[in-house]
Amino acid sequence: MKKKYPLKKDVTTIDGIISASYEVVSGEAGEVRAWERDLSLHDPNAVYSFQEEINGRLQQVAMPLKDFHKETDTLVSKTAFYESEINKEVRVFGNIAHVWSTYETRLVKNGPVVRRGINSIQLYYSADRWWIVSWTFDKERGDRKIPQTFDRN
Repeated sequence: MKKKYPLKKDVTTIDGIISASYEVVSGEAGEVRAWERDLSLHDPNAVYSFQEEINGRLQQVAMPLKDFHKETDTLVSKTAFYESEINKEVRVFGNIAHVWSTYETRLVKNGPVVRRGINSIQLYYSADRWWIVSWTFDKERGDRKIPQTFDRN
């Protein structure tokens, strides 16, 4: 039986929607990700934004959710990918929220951490549920460590 999205547990709380987001992207190499579930978490115009090295310079790249899914499919077709949240800071005002979500990435389930970073996630509340409207993220680099305030370790 096909699941109907969104799942109530995914969208009624901020914790639920962020947890669902990490679950969707994580899995073994070649494992089909639940993009239908992911689409149900996001506003139809949601955007992903990150820094990428282009011609030797870090540049900000923004893309619609479906393009992010295609990029992820290319990555996970050959590589396992597990991302988990290690810390979260949430600020809410009215019907909007901002989440700072510190993450760890592993390329083997329960394996060593290969990357850490912070997701900056913007959400809004409408129609009795939360919606993700944008993600901006950056990874830890040698010269830029995650500040202690964002790292529970």
